[in-house]
Amino acid sequence: MAPTRSLDPVGGRATFRLRRGVSGAVAPGAAASGHPAAGVVWLVTQLARHGRHLRAGDIVITALLYAGVVPVVVEYGNALTGKFIVDISNPFNADADGLALPADTSIAQEVAKAAPAGARVVKAFNTVFGHVLEKGRTLDVFMAGDDAQAKARVSEFIASLGLRPLDVGGLTMAHWLEGTGLVLMGLARHGLDNFDVALGATEFSG
Repeated sequence: MAPTRSLDPVGGRATFRLRRGVSGAVAPGAAASGHPAAGVVWLVTQLARHGRHLRAGDIVITALLYAGVVPVVVEYGNALTGKFIVDISNPFNADADGLALPADTSIAQEVAKAAPAGARVVKAFNTVFGHVLEKGRTLDVFMAGDDAQAKARVSEFIASLGLRPLDVGGLTMAHWLEGTGLVLMGLARHGLDNFDVALGATEFSG
């Protein structure tokens, strides 16, 4: 991966590597906008700051707007071999009332096509608003992927942040997670008129 750099969310795209094994790329203005990456960057930074244990260098979070994700994966190329790539993007159209991709794919699936052999892709975090993540609550994080080891590793990472990982199936389910991001947007805009909201799953016994 790229050399360690200071995170500059209001400048150009910043690449960064944290001591405890999580790397990423951040879009301009991510921390100041409603971009979901803001919360992920904040949580990952907290993880490194407080010394939580992670195996070094295995997770890469593509904290970018959807149009930038695949180009960055292509740019890094073989440097991503053996990495667990976590795609958190939502390919919303301009009005955020539909997806900008066909129904037979997702950004995560396109990342998997572009990534080098040996890299494994997991979709996660796209159904949680960044500013809600920053509140530090115990939230559900839906995730999808084809590789069991990758999902186990990303689940471990999610749980280490005080969140609950919930596996929804293979990488084809990433399309539906991106659609769930639209549901969250619609709920915040119309159902609740409030963006301080999160989706989750409730288990009932008996």
